[in-house]
Amino acid sequence: MKRIFVTGTDTEVGKTFASVAILNQLNNRRLRTAACKPVASGCVDTEEGLRNEDALALQQAASVSLPYAQVNPIAFAAPVAPHIAASQQGMTIDESRLSDNLRHFAEYSPDLLLVEGAGGWRLPLGGGRFLSDWVKEQKLSVVLVVGMRLGCLNHALLTAEAISRDGLELVGWIANQVETDMPYVADNLALLKAELNGPFLGHIPRLANAGLAHQYLDLTPLL
Repeated sequence: MKRIFVTGTDTEVGKTFASVAILNQLNNRRLRTAACKPVASGCVDTEEGLRNEDALALQQAASVSLPYAQVNPIAFAAPVAPHIAASQQGMTIDESRLSDNLRHFAEYSPDLLLVEGAGGWRLPLGGGRFLSDWVKEQKLSVVLVVGMRLGCLNHALLTAEAISRDGLELVGWIANQVETDMPYVADNLALLKAELNGPFLGHIPRLANAGLAHQYLDLTPLL
């Protein structure tokens, strides 16, 4: 089972959008895919319990059918950083729960497990811990989603440096067009291709039909 962790240069850069595109393309290649969002905040309270929009999208896109609790083991209603949401409830985020949940995916025998982060690389979990610490301990390969907008060069290069310092492999990066009127897109892409130490997996433009996003990716380096 290949395991990849999808992170972003910031929040709202299209991690879930890109993750679903990855799953769709791999499904089309007849691979068994599973997906997980270990920690999510901003969840909606439903009759079935707290549900996160991004986690639901991953659950639906993966070819292996899984219960929601497996896809999103830790969920918070408050639309704030997870460590703050946990503190508001007088609790802490139990990383052992995340690790146990991750191990259970092997029972489903997926070819690829996609694990989507929350926010950016250094998402605080509380107690001086970050989600990136857990990713490092789990030895996950990393895919970086770069939100193409003003300021993305600094965010992308610093994130890639942090991933490298943590001893993890950047197995690919995706450019996701957040701002349609971003000037000099080609120039920004050229610099990122030259400076990021990882395969370029594709540039997803702004699309009216999100279901077409996978057509803009070449995931061969992941396989």
